[in-house]
Amino acid sequence: MRTTWWSDFEIVDAHAHLRNPTPEFNVSLTADGLRKLMREYNYSKAIIMARDNTMIAKAVKNSRDLCANVWVNPKDEHSKREVTSFLKRKNFIGVKLHPLFDGYTPDSLIVNPIAKIAEKMGVPLQIHCGHSPFSLPWSFEPLARRFPDLKIVLVHMGHGHIVYINGAIEVAARNRNIYLETSGMPMHTKIKEAIERVGRDRVMYGDDAPFGHPSWELEKARASGLGNSDLQRLLSTNVKRLYSLD
Repeated sequence: MRTTWWSDFEIVDAHAHLRNPTPEFNVSLTADGLRKLMREYNYSKAIIMARDNTMIAKAVKNSRDLCANVWVNPKDEHSKREVTSFLKRKNFIGVKLHPLFDGYTPDSLIVNPIAKIAEKMGVPLQIHCGHSPFSLPWSFEPLARRFPDLKIVLVHMGHGHIVYINGAIEVAARNRNIYLETSGMPMHTKIKEAIERVGRDRVMYGDDAPFGHPSWELEKARASGLGNSDLQRLLSTNVKRLYSLD
């Protein structure tokens, strides 16, 4: 491994995907490809997910460096059974929802059964955040208040729109059970602002591979202006604590 600034930090990726290429995205990543990235950029662990939970289960079976979120659509009649089943498997440590792709909002009552299972089983619920009309930051607040013991991670923390980025920070600042993840959010200064306003323990690093890449996500984190102790919290400590990875 070449000597780089990130070699001085432990890095845990809170948000990565394995996938086969599809026409709408035309990107792909295998477990071997992800591990190659992890070695190059000094990652110790990554949390992976895909619509195909069986594929993910094979990738994380007996793994020490890969963990998984079970991905479900709460509109699917089998979603409750699928969440419960996969969360009983080793290395499944959380739940992933994608309201933009599946056509519902986080404050919809249809999310309640999945949220209730995650809360009961003590695992975080990771949800895509930042696109109108299905994943706007303000739609997370009713869910957070209905389930105050549920840890909710807003991945992309508002994504590419400054109004949504600010909204994600504001909603997280008002709700102690909302956490922010930084992948795909372009403004490096907002990482430091989020840590100052939301809390040093509630903002975490992710790269959204293969849609994103550690080469620029890590540089964005460094450019945020954090001191080394807070940068280490961002890059690994916070996600390890949230997902009980220690």
